[in-house]
Amino acid sequence: MWPAGANGPDEGGFVSYTVAAALGLVGSVALDLGVLRTNLLRRKAFWTAYAIILFFQLIVNGLLTGLDIVRYDPRTITGLRIAFAPVEDLAFGFALVLVTLSFWVWRGKHDRLRGST
Repeated sequence: MWPAGANGPDEGGFVSYTVAAALGLVGSVALDLGVLRTNLLRRKAFWTAYAIILFFQLIVNGLLTGLDIVRYDPRTITGLRIAFAPVEDLAFGFALVLVTLSFWVWRGKHDRLRGST
């Protein structure tokens, strides 16, 4: 059931989880490579750290979705899953990690240039 006044999948104005995850993914890549220019996606250290995060994300997400603690409306996702986790969750998680680390690295560089710690 959708909250009063909210548009559900059968009504106009609905953005699916797939679209939201894709926008988050594209936005996070643009932020890293274009806006902040931290270029984390070009660093082996980022991919190593992300592999560790992904391992645990798959365990937790697999448990939550596999045990039906968290359920998704099939009309809002592609249906593709990895270890019970919808691919949209993996894309959204990737975007969250990339944005967080991009701002962290950017802020660290910015603070060093200003001479603050």
